[in-house]
Amino acid sequence: MIFKDKIKPILALAPMADMTDWAFGQICRQVAGDDFVIFREMVSSEAIVRTNEKTLRMCKFDNNEHPIIQQVFGAYPEVVVSAAKLIVANYKPDGIDVNMGCPVPKIAGKADCGAALLKDPQRAYDIVKALKKANLGVTISIKTRLGWTENDDILTFAPLMESAGADFISIHGRTKQEGYTGTADWEKIAQVKKLISIPVFANGDIKNQADIKRCLEITGADGIMIGRGALGNPWIFKGLDREDVPLDELKRVVIAHAKLHIQHYGEKAITTFRKHLSYYFKGMAGTKDLRSELVRVKSIEELENIIKKIPG
Repeated sequence: MIFKDKIKPILALAPMADMTDWAFGQICRQVAGDDFVIFREMVSSEAIVRTNEKTLRMCKFDNNEHPIIQQVFGAYPEVVVSAAKLIVANYKPDGIDVNMGCPVPKIAGKADCGAALLKDPQRAYDIVKALKKANLGVTISIKTRLGWTENDDILTFAPLMESAGADFISIHGRTKQEGYTGTADWEKIAQVKKLISIPVFANGDIKNQADIKRCLEITGADGIMIGRGALGNPWIFKGLDREDVPLDELKRVVIAHAKLHIQHYGEKAITTFRKHLSYYFKGMAGTKDLRSELVRVKSIEELENIIKKIPG
C-alpha cells in the first residue's frame, strides 16, 4: 500500500502518454530519489490481453522505480481485470490505476474509455468493483476529471467510485470539454475531499513548489499529482524549481536522460527525445537560437555538442 507509513502529503508523477516511460521514470528516480510515486503512462487493456509485445514492454520497470503504479484504460470490466491480472503477475507494480479522464477523441470517443466513463458511471463502477473483487493484492485507483461538461459531475462520481471500492482517486481539476484550457479548479477538488473518506490526489496546473503548497492549502488533498509541470523538471519531486537548478546539473541530466531514452528505444530514437528537450530548455535565457537546433537533433553526439554551447 503506497500510503503505508506516509505522513506528509504524497507527491506523484502523473501518467502521460508518450512521456512517463521507463527512461523518464529512471531519470526522475536518479534526480529526486524514491520519496514519490510514479504512475506509468496508460496502456490499453485490450492490447494487454492480446499480449501485444509493444504494449507489454511499456509495463516493464526496474526495481528502483517502486513505488510505481501502472495505469490502464478500457471499457469492459472483464477485459480490464484480465489485463490487470497479467500486469500484476508479470511485472508486480504497487497498484493498478484506471484512466477515467483522458479527453483524447480516440480514447474518450470511439473507444468509450477515459473521460467517456464520466458519462457512464455504472460502467465505471463495474470496472472498479470487478478489480477489487479480483483481489490482486495491489491498490486499485482511478484518475478522472471534474466531469464531461459540468464540473459538478465529480460530486456524485467520486462517492460512487468510493462505494465501488477504489483505494484512492486522483482528480484533474478540469472537465473533459475544457481539455487543458483555462485554469484547474482546485476548489472543486476541495469539495470532493470533504465528501469522501478515501485519499484524494489533486492534479492540474502544478508547475513549481509554490503551486504544490497552495494546492495543498486549497484542496486539503492527501497527495499532489504532477504532470506537465514535471516535464523537463524532475527536480520538482526533490523540492526544487527548475530555475534553481545549476546549469551544469541541468546539462548533465539532459544527457543522462537522452542516453536512457536511446538505451530503451534504440539509437534512432533521439528524434523522439526532442519533445523532452523543448521542456528542459523552455524559457531559458540565451537559448533561443540553440533551441531551434535542439528540435532538429539527430544523434547523441550532436546533442552533446549543442548543449556545450549553452552559455553560463
